[in-house]
Amino acid sequence: MFPFSVPPLLHTVAQIVIERSFKLQKNEQVLIITNPELDVGTIATALYEAVILAGGKPVLIFQPVKTQLDFAEPAVIAAFNAKPEIVISLSANKMGKDKKASAHPYRHKGIGYDHIFHLQLYGEKRCRGFWSPGITIDSFCRTVPIDYDVMEHQCAVVKSVLDDAVSIHISAPSGTDVTFGLHGRQAKADDGNFSMPGHGGNLPAGETFISPENGTANGTIVFDGSITLNDGDILIRDPIHCTLDQGFVTEISGGSEATELLRTIEMAETNAYEFERIGTLPPGIASLYARNARAIGEIGIGLNPEAKITGNMLEDEKAFHTCHFAIGHNYDDDLPALIHLDGLVQNPTITTFSKTGEEIMIELDGELLL
Repeated sequence: MFPFSVPPLLHTVAQIVIERSFKLQKNEQVLIITNPELDVGTIATALYEAVILAGGKPVLIFQPVKTQLDFAEPAVIAAFNAKPEIVISLSANKMGKDKKASAHPYRHKGIGYDHIFHLQLYGEKRCRGFWSPGITIDSFCRTVPIDYDVMEHQCAVVKSVLDDAVSIHISAPSGTDVTFGLHGRQAKADDGNFSMPGHGGNLPAGETFISPENGTANGTIVFDGSITLNDGDILIRDPIHCTLDQGFVTEISGGSEATELLRTIEMAETNAYEFERIGTLPPGIASLYARNARAIGEIGIGLNPEAKITGNMLEDEKAFHTCHFAIGHNYDDDLPALIHLDGLVQNPTITTFSKTGEEIMIELDGELLL
């Protein structure tokens, strides 16, 4: 088989993705971007073969492994000029930033996009796709073939509650106790349905998430599951304590994991100024990117019944009985940063508050109540 040998079960799961998540139409162009690593390369090969069986036209591109602070290879960015209908990113870590667009964002209807994929997906809405950083064959085969009707319903219900809320409070046994505003924010449901242009997310899917109102996060987050760092994801053995004030992390304490988190944040701060110096960020913007490397950009709730905590954030953040917060860039694109570091909190109690003062508890000690 070219280029990796695909196990029978993976063939079946790949067909589910192409037929159920994408509802691929004959002759649609599919761009698959991956690395020459066993797990992601094998999954990419399975999807390539599934696209052919479904009558599509796949192109498979390999590039070296990229981190959060690396740029994608120029040939990868150039491949988007073919205007594929479907884009799949199966990276051992990340796809990589778009060097040209980082310095000079693409403009569409008055909005700037710092990656050609974001332009085509969210702006022009000409493509659909999914991205699975760090995916493994085991995780893919276990968490993708699930009951999507049930999960879509749960994602939609949680989204509705978050959309109606003006503030939220999250606590957990580890010591997490944080509040933030949600005025003007709308949640997003990653439910695995990528059948329409402009729709994309992760596989495994299974979370509803929202960007906090900027400058409103206050309290303490104690990460006790896993966390994303520049070089990849790690399980947390010694909980990481983060103090928040007016939307930003002001103090980080704990063991070696806390030290590594701080190192990644400081790298993002330093690189913001370096990227501006060499012209890969617009002039005068480095201080904003550096400041936002300590911002809280997301709160998400895991809703995939087969996901578990493995040390792979792609799967971990979808697990029931967890929520996750991200440090760095948010999903409303009004808090730009070079990083987006997800960190897991186990067994949270999550309560929202509406404009009328109504309280709705989404989870109690990790149990979904909706």
